[in-house]
Parts: sequence; structure tokens; C-alpha cells
Amino acid sequence: MIIGIIPARFASTRLLGKPLADICGKPMIQHTYESAKQSKLLNEVIVAVDDEKVAQIIGNFGAKVVMTPKNIATGSDRIAFVAKNLPGAKIIVNIQGDEPFIKGEMIDQAIEPLLFDRLVNVSTLAKRIDNIQDLKSPSVVKVVFDYNNFAMYFSRSPIPYVRDARTNFDRIQKAEIYKHIGLYAYRRESLLKFRELQPTDLEQIEKLEQLRMLENGFKVKIVVTEFESLSIDTQEDLERARVYYTRYLNLKDNGDT
Repeated sequence: MIIGIIPARFASTRLLGKPLADICGKPMIQHTYESAKQSKLLNEVIVAVDDEKVAQIIGNFGAKVVMTPKNIATGSDRIAFVAKNLPGAKIIVNIQGDEPFIKGEMIDQAIEPLLFDRLVNVSTLAKRIDNIQDLKSPSVVKVVFDYNNFAMYFSRSPIPYVRDARTNFDRIQKAEIYKHIGLYAYRRESLLKFRELQPTDLEQIEKLEQLRMLENGFKVKIVVTEFESLSIDTQEDLERARVYYTRYLNLKDNGDT
């Protein structure tokens, strides 16, 4: 079985109660759940929560909910807590709760390498950066990968460094620079192994848990996607998501989708 798990943490440091943030009449977590259900490869979608109120609201729109401890540090640790009680699952997909408009095709793109290559422990997505804002933003994680599309490094800094470029625009024109999209598909045994590992030096320096995988020898496959993602971390992100969804509804009403 292939199980999608959406970690939903109530006490977000930058946007308290983020899973319940309203986007045009629905809580954000409901948008994420409904988007994940569009995947053709997932057999089931579960929401992993740490708050009773959030669990109740999620239950009201028909999703399966699992309660997890509040003191779990990361989203990967939260889904691993759920996955250890799912012995029938072969592949576990970590679908970020703050990606309300994630496309089912993106989830399937992340899953596919694990179906065809036993060397792959984990797979994730990347998209080529085409604007200076993403290039410069430390909240947009960059990734470089080898000729077989296995990750070599993740960083909050622009990588690779384009020595001959004179401007940031020149950098994104002269080199293919990719941003990481935080959607992960794990073999269940790899996820449970990852959960037992201690935080590593590079992970703590960059504040990126995926570096723990690389420092411990995990083979992380990068799938290049053309789809865009919209992650919500701040109030400004939330306002942008509302505008985006309103435009989508208007296009749908006009028959343009």
C-alpha cells in the first residue's frame, strides 16, 4: 500500500493555528487533504495532528485522523510516528499540511521512482528557479543533484554559485538553479530508520532536516517538476493563497479551467 500522511501542527511559530486558517470558506488543512486525494497512486490519506480541536474539524469533513504527541520536533518525525503502526504500507508520502494546492500529479511524480528503482530510499521534487525573489530568499531551499538525479546538497543559499555571472538575473540565465519542493516519498523502512538518527552537523547549521539523510548515506532521488507550489508560512503567504484561490474559483465559474 501507498499511504499519504499530512502532518498538521497547530502551534506554528509564525502562523498560530495554521491548519485551521481560512481560505475562502475552508480551513487550509481541508484544501490540502482534498488536493492530496487527487493522487492516482495513493491508496489512503491520513492527517496526523497534535491538537484535539484540529482533529475534530478534520473529522467533520471526513478525513482519517491520527493524534500524535505535541512534542514531536519535525513533520518527518510526526509521519514516522504514524507509519510505525502501518505495517502494510510499503511507501509513505509526506504531504506538507501548508501546501493547500498541491497537485495530485506532483504526489504521483514523487512516488514513481520508488516503484521502479530499489536503490531509491527517498524521492522528492524540484523546480527550476525563474525569478530573482526565489533565488535570494533563504526560505526557498535550493538543491543540486548529479547526472542520475540523486541529491548532492540542499541549502538556503543560492547553489551552485555562478562565478561568471554579474547579476542575479544573469545567474538564473546562465545556470539551472533548482528550488526544492518539500514533498517526500519514503520507503517505510527508510522513514523509520531516518526517525532513529540523531540531528547532524549540516542539518543544524542550515536548519534543513533533509541534510540528515544525505549525511547518513540515504539516496534521495530528485524529480524535476514543472508544477509550482505555494507554501504558507506567514500571514502574507495566507493572503496570497486567498487571492490565488479566488482567481481559481472565478476561472472555474467562467468555464476557463
